[in-house]
Amino acid sequence: MVKQKKRLFTPEQEKIVTDAIKQAEQNTSGEIRVHIENYDKDDVLDRAAYWFAKLEMHKTKERNGVLFYLAVDARKFAILGDAGINSKVPEGFWNEIKDTVVEYFKQGKFAEGLAKGILMAGEQLKKYFPHQKDDINELSDEISYDD
Repeated sequence: MVKQKKRLFTPEQEKIVTDAIKQAEQNTSGEIRVHIENYDKDDVLDRAAYWFAKLEMHKTKERNGVLFYLAVDARKFAILGDAGINSKVPEGFWNEIKDTVVEYFKQGKFAEGLAKGILMAGEQLKKYFPHQKDDINELSDEISYDD
C-alpha cells in the first residue's frame, strides 16, 4: 500500500494562496511562486535556490521572479528574489515580509501568512516593476509540491 503524504493545505487554503498571487501580480510585472516540500536536509536558502532554478524562475524577461519556499519537515521558510529584483531593492528588503509571514506561521495560519506575504511582496514589486500593458503571466500561479 502506498502511503499518501499529508498536504499542508486544504483546497480552500490553496485557493487563498493562489488568489493572493493573482492579486499581487495584477500590479506588477513581477512573478511570484510558492513551493512546498517535506524536506529537512539542506540549508533552507540553498534548497530554495535549487527550486528557484528547477522551476525556471530565472527565465523571466526582467529577472523579477520571487519564490516563497517552505520546507515543512524542517519547519523552515525562505523568500528568494531573482537578480533583477535584488539589483534594485534596498538591503533587508525581504526581512519585513518574512517576519510578517513567520508571525502568522507561529499561530498555525500558514495559508493566511503566505497570502499576506505575497500581497506585501506585490506591493513592493510594483514600485520597481510596475505592471505593463503587454505583460504576460510568465510563471504558473499554482503552488508546486515535491513530496
